[in-house]
Amino acid sequence: MFDYDLLRVSWWLLLGLLLVGFAALDGIVLGLGAIFRFVGQTEAERRALVDVISPAWDFNQLWLILGVSAAYAAWPRLYAASFSALNFAIWAVLFASILRPAGFGLRNLIVSRWRNAWDWALCVGGIVPALLWGVAFGNLFLGIPFHFDASQRIIHTGKFLGLLTPFALLCAAVSLSMMVLHGACYAAKRINEPAARRARHAGIAAAGFFVIAFVAAGIVVIFSLEGYRIVDAIDQSGNLNPANQAVWLSPGAWLDNYIKWPLMWGAPLTALLSALFSCWLLLLRWTRAAFAASCLVSVGTILTAGFAMFPFLMPSSDIARHSLTVWEGSSSEQALRITLIVGTALIALALACVGWGLFALRRRSTLETLSAPT
Repeated sequence: MFDYDLLRVSWWLLLGLLLVGFAALDGIVLGLGAIFRFVGQTEAERRALVDVISPAWDFNQLWLILGVSAAYAAWPRLYAASFSALNFAIWAVLFASILRPAGFGLRNLIVSRWRNAWDWALCVGGIVPALLWGVAFGNLFLGIPFHFDASQRIIHTGKFLGLLTPFALLCAAVSLSMMVLHGACYAAKRINEPAARRARHAGIAAAGFFVIAFVAAGIVVIFSLEGYRIVDAIDQSGNLNPANQAVWLSPGAWLDNYIKWPLMWGAPLTALLSALFSCWLLLLRWTRAAFAASCLVSVGTILTAGFAMFPFLMPSSDIARHSLTVWEGSSSEQALRITLIVGTALIALALACVGWGLFALRRRSTLETLSAPT
């Protein structure tokens, strides 16, 4: 059986896997929603795009639900602090997410004068969550304005507009371009011309924008951003008090893990090379391979952030030593052990369902077979 230390690291890996699953699967819906109006320029094409993504969009939300459940099960204080500090942003994501099922279900059922409004709702439902997820990750690198009082209650001191810093907006650009690339590659391999051509053009542009934004964000992290570093010996014996640690801010501290384990550089290299490779494949019209490469872009991007931040889960910009890490503020050993077994079984089941779904939807569909204008 795993000891307490290994259980918490296993949960960190499991949380990362869920984030990768969310970015790689729901990223299809978010990215395609963001370019919905550009790719689909006729009613037949828009109906086809809706029919392409509507069969599996709700199932892709499972990864987000499992991720939130994993945070609650393994690190209850992380769950509480994130929903407190990012409350308005989370509500904005939920509202934008509500627009998606409404758009899918209502644009084809009501009179035509409303279809344009629901089409734009699908765009908003794709753009806003993609941007805000990037803003959230950017602020994790900067530190979230929260701390604990004497009774270990979470005190949030920031405001939503305070989260919209230049670096956070740069990370938002990384997130949006990554998901647009992913959604465009999926659309290009599922529908026929001329919509497929527009999807390829959107994917090529998104790939180039991603490379620029990703490199720019990396330069900021390396040369301008103060990172968090634990300066004393990490207590891995089960300390549940996040205030009992010594944390300093230091320029370049987010590179500590990359210096200690050079193999981690494979994550950002995977993200960059996969983006360039997917761009080249789209130019060659090898859309299935381009979609596979765009999946690796999501994997490399999430791992890049996760490797840099480990063992921090939610740094505090108010009081650095109140930052939440993998070691402090976790659930009990027994709770981690039981929920890890359940969580692993659920993820295995979800992966099997995803594999079956992708296999069932592997063939390119024409506008005639997907949908027809009314």
